[in-house]
Amino acid sequence: MRFVYGKQELCTRQRAEDVSVLLTNGLGGYLSTTAAFSAPRCDQGLLAAAVQAPNRRVMLVHRLKEVLRIGQKETFLSTQSFAEEAAEDGWKNLSSFTYQYTPCWRYHVGGVMVERKLALGWEENTAAALYTVENRSGRPCTLEIVPQLKFAPKEDALKKPDKAFRFENGKVTSGGETMHVFTDAALAARPVQWEKLHYTADEKDGRPAFGYAASCFSITRTVEAGETAQFEVVFFTGETAASGTELLRQQEMRLAALEKKAGFADPAASQLAAAADAFIARRASTNGKTILAGYPLFSDWGRDTMIALPGCCLETGRYEDAKSILRTFLAYEKDGLVPNLFPEGAQKPMYNTVDAALLLIEGVWLYIQRSGDHAFLHEAYPVMERIIAAYRKGTHHGIRMDADGLITAGEGLDQVTWMDVCVNGILPTPRHGKPVEVNAYWYNALAIMAAFAKQLGKEADYEQLAEKVKRSFAEKFYMPEKEYLKDVLSGTDADEQIRCNQIWAVSMSFSALSPEQEKNVVETVYRQLYTPCGLRTLSPEDPQYHGSYGGEQLARDLAYHQGTVWVFPLGAYYRAYLKVHNNTPEAAAQVRRELDAVLPMLREGCIGQLPEIYSGDFPAESKGCFAQAWSVGEMLRVYAALERIEGAGGKHGTSGT
Repeated sequence: MRFVYGKQELCTRQRAEDVSVLLTNGLGGYLSTTAAFSAPRCDQGLLAAAVQAPNRRVMLVHRLKEVLRIGQKETFLSTQSFAEEAAEDGWKNLSSFTYQYTPCWRYHVGGVMVERKLALGWEENTAAALYTVENRSGRPCTLEIVPQLKFAPKEDALKKPDKAFRFENGKVTSGGETMHVFTDAALAARPVQWEKLHYTADEKDGRPAFGYAASCFSITRTVEAGETAQFEVVFFTGETAASGTELLRQQEMRLAALEKKAGFADPAASQLAAAADAFIARRASTNGKTILAGYPLFSDWGRDTMIALPGCCLETGRYEDAKSILRTFLAYEKDGLVPNLFPEGAQKPMYNTVDAALLLIEGVWLYIQRSGDHAFLHEAYPVMERIIAAYRKGTHHGIRMDADGLITAGEGLDQVTWMDVCVNGILPTPRHGKPVEVNAYWYNALAIMAAFAKQLGKEADYEQLAEKVKRSFAEKFYMPEKEYLKDVLSGTDADEQIRCNQIWAVSMSFSALSPEQEKNVVETVYRQLYTPCGLRTLSPEDPQYHGSYGGEQLARDLAYHQGTVWVFPLGAYYRAYLKVHNNTPEAAAQVRRELDAVLPMLREGCIGQLPEIYSGDFPAESKGCFAQAWSVGEMLRVYAALERIEGAGGKHGTSGT
C-alpha cells in the first residue's frame, strides 16, 4: 500500500511525531523515525545496529540534524525537541510524507525542493539517506547534515555527555564500536558537540525524558541556482557497503516480492504480509530463524513466536522460515517446556511459560497442514511426545495434569501465562490454577497428537485422554447460566471474570466445546470485550477494570491486562466468529465490514504496522510497541480465512485449506 500524508494531517508537531516508520534488516537491527523526522523516543534512530543478532542492538546514528541555507537564511528540515535549546521545527516546512517500502519526505523552502529517502541494508548493519535538491530559488543553496550519534544500547538514554568519539578518514569509533561513513558530498570532521534531547514520547510513559547524543562530523552539499543535485550518505559497520541507490532498489524489490509471494488479493493483507517481514530475523546463538515480538521494545519470546508464526510465516508462504523456527524450539525443549527467552551470551534459556510448548504443537500441526511437509512429523513427534508426558507427570513452575485431566500451573510469583506482569511483588492478574486458554491449548494438543499417532501408526492413549479433558473442560469452565467460560479455576473471585482468554477455546484447530457453547462464548466476548481495534482484557463492568493505559511503569503494569485493548486476540475472535457461523459468505461479509477499522490502524502509530495495545475506554492512539508481531500475524490469519471463504483471486482464495 502507498501511504500519503500532507500538511493537513501533519499540521502540528504532535501529529507529525505520532506517525512513525520502521525498516528492519533481518538481524534485529532497525531504522525508525517519525514523519516529522525526529526522535521523540530514545530507541528511535537511523541505524540501530544488531551487533549480535537479534537482541544486542546498539544505536549508532540517533538522528540527522539538517539545515538548509539559502543566502543568509537558515531553515531546519529536521525536527527535534531539546532540554534547553530551542526546538528544531522542520515539520513546518514538510510538504508531504509518503511510504511504500521506502519512506520519502518532500520539503519546499523559498524555491528549493528537498527530497529525502531512507534505506536499510538486508542482513547487514547499513543505513542510507538519499537526497535530491532542486534549486529554483535564484541563489545558491547549501544543505548541511550533522549526524547525532549515541554508540550505546538502543534503550540507553545516555544520561551524561561523557563518551569519547573519534572521527578519522570516514570512520567513527567509540566504546569499542566502529561505524564507517560514505558520501558523495563533502565530508568533514568537526569538534565533538553534545546535545540534550527531550524524549517527549518516552516522558509520557514514565521513561527517561532526556538523553544525550553527540556529533563529530558533517556532510554538506551546495547546489547552484537552477541546478538539481542528488547525493547520498551511507552508514555501515562492515568493511564495505553498497551504494544508497542500490540499497534502496534492493529494499523495494525485496518487499514487493514478499507481497507477491504471500498472494493476498486484499491490499491491506498484502501490506501486512510485508509488515510481517520486520519480525523474522536470524538468531546467531541458534543459527536459525526467530520472530521478534515487537519494535522497538521487545526481543524474541517463545509464546509470542508461536502465536505469530502461523500468520507471519505460514499465511505468507514462508514455510522454510517456519520450519527453521520450529526446529529451534524443538531442539531447545527441556523437561517438556520450550524457552520463553533464548540464551544471550553466557546466559541460559528461560523456560517460564506454560503455553509456549502447547502452542508449539499447534504450530507443527498448522505447518504440516499448510506446507504438506509430512516428513517433518517424524522429526517433531518425539519432542512433542516428551512435552505431553512432562505435562502429565508434572514439570517446573507448578505445571502438571490434575486428576480431572486439566492442567494447573503457576506458583509463588511465577506468572506463566501471557498475562504475566509481576511488579513490586504484585501480581495484577494472578492466574495460578487452571487457566482457560492453557486448557484449551492442552485439549487441542492432545487431539493433534491423537491424529499424529494415528498417521504414524503409533500406539498411544491421546484420544482417550483428550475425551476426558473435553468432558472436564466443558463441565468445569462453561457456565450455562452465564453463557461464557470461567477465566481460571482457582477458587477465587478471579474465576468468573470476563476476559478475552476464553476466545481461544473456540478458535484453536480442535475445540472442547459444543457448537452452541462456542457461539455463546463468541457473543459474550463481542458484548463485553470487543472493540474494532482489539479485545479488552477485562470487561468494563468488572470493578478491577482499568480503562486507560499510560503513565509511570506501575500504572501501566496495573492496567496492562486489566482492560487494556490488545490487537492480537482480535484475530482469534474473527476466526471464531467465522467458525460459529459456518464460514458462510454472509459471515465473511460481516467480518469484512469490521475490518474497515484496520486501514486507519495502519496509518496511525507505525505506518503499515499494527501495534501492541490501545487503552480500553477509547482505543484511538496506539500504545506499547508500535509494531507487534502477533498483532500482524493474527490479523493476517483473518484475511487469509476470508479469502479462502470468498474464493478471491490469489492463492488464499484457491487453496481450499
